[in-house]
Amino acid sequence: MNKKRKIIKIFILSIVSLFLVLGLIFLIKYVRVKFARIEVVLKEDLTANFLDKKKISDYIVDINGTILDDQKIDTTKIGKQTVSFKFKNDDGIKVPYEYEIEVKDTVEPVIWLNSSYSIYKGNDVDIAANVLCGDNEDNNPNCFIEGEYNYDEVGEYPLVFKAIDRSGNVATKNFTLYVLEPKKNSNSKPNNSSKTSTLFTDVVSNYKNENTKIGIDVSGWQGDIDFEKIKNAGVEFIIIKVGGTKGIDGEYYVDSKFVQNITRANEYGIDVGVYFYSYANSVDLARKDANFLLQQIKDYKISLPIAFDWENWSNFNDYNLSFFALTNMASTFLDIIKNAGYEGMLYSSKNYLERLWLPLEYPTWLAHYTKQTNYQGSYKFWQICDDGEIDGIDGAVDIDIMYLD
Repeated sequence: MNKKRKIIKIFILSIVSLFLVLGLIFLIKYVRVKFARIEVVLKEDLTANFLDKKKISDYIVDINGTILDDQKIDTTKIGKQTVSFKFKNDDGIKVPYEYEIEVKDTVEPVIWLNSSYSIYKGNDVDIAANVLCGDNEDNNPNCFIEGEYNYDEVGEYPLVFKAIDRSGNVATKNFTLYVLEPKKNSNSKPNNSSKTSTLFTDVVSNYKNENTKIGIDVSGWQGDIDFEKIKNAGVEFIIIKVGGTKGIDGEYYVDSKFVQNITRANEYGIDVGVYFYSYANSVDLARKDANFLLQQIKDYKISLPIAFDWENWSNFNDYNLSFFALTNMASTFLDIIKNAGYEGMLYSSKNYLERLWLPLEYPTWLAHYTKQTNYQGSYKFWQICDDGEIDGIDGAVDIDIMYLD
């Protein structure tokens, strides 16, 4: 019995000793850190612009040691935030430190409006709601018109379109509202003499070289495609519409010719990319779009990028999205595509790429219908026209150039 008590006593003493040692170690460590030499000199300006690329060290003028993890600072939220980090001082002691910065938005909203706007007399259209008015950070900038006008009286009205975001940035656009007499009904036939077409053979002649390939992008609008003919005509790749949704959060659909087009393209050995026409208004819906697309393409060979195609600009105001939120949706979609083992890219036209989309880490499929684009950004694909003509397709088709470098 005494032996058992002795063992228990030794065990208890061992536990107590262990806790005393651990406590002593903790105390020594605490004292070392508590009284460690910390000499940090910060910059006078502790602000960042919205979406600036800033690191912890960008605000430090001098420090008596080395920052252990010089992380990026989150600048996607407006306001003050605490930046915390650890560094090893010159005495080899790891110590914590923190400072406060303020993220500001200094970019004015965008007003997509020409110098004039015309309506017919008696039309009570809400001009402010119809003009694209958005902001890089604010999902709902205040957009309104200053000035007097009368929809029921023909005339010219000098007005100012104004937009104010929640950070107080102001954009103004002077324009003239023209209220016109309604046109009388006319029985004259429309003039189709201005209809143009771009021959696929001409695009090949003008743009094909060792660093390019020439192809087309198609959907159900092209009907039944003769793949033997388009391949013989020189089509080197094809980008096929997978499908989309019927409006915001609407029912998903597969393009009427998707299965036929991708099956035939694979059979004829034509390189394939695909695109999805999105109406997403949130990250969650963009995620659903990507997952739907992946289910449709899993049984086919796709060697070219998958494009996120969002172009609902005429209703942009109804989406309640900032340009950051819009771009974040695209990133979400394309991240899922990348994680599934595919390449991703963003489809959009020149003007929207320049004015509304924020920078993405993914390639661009540029739409610009001209012989020589002056778009200054980088792009991997260029949709050069929408009136292409090629043997094997009845009607117009988009023609594209792919850059290999």
